[in-house]
Amino acid sequence: MAKYRRKPVIVEAVQWDGQAETAKRYGLDWGYSFKNGETLVTEAYGHLVYYEVGDWIIKDANDVPYPCKPDIFEATYEAVE
Repeated sequence: MAKYRRKPVIVEAVQWDGQAETAKRYGLDWGYSFKNGETLVTEAYGHLVYYEVGDWIIKDANDVPYPCKPDIFEATYEAVE
């Protein structure tokens, strides 16, 4: 199997803190569903997407937000100036 490296790309990201203001600021539909005060359920590209407190909210190339677990985010991304 061939090996591939992820192309370097700069993304916008913020860690989900469970607050409505954060969800709205990053384009998450707060009104769709909110469970247990810790999990936000939204829809993207026709699929349900779950954000747990502590997940990172990343915007893709189409400016659509998606979640990323903290350990994966830390292994994949580094801060830029």
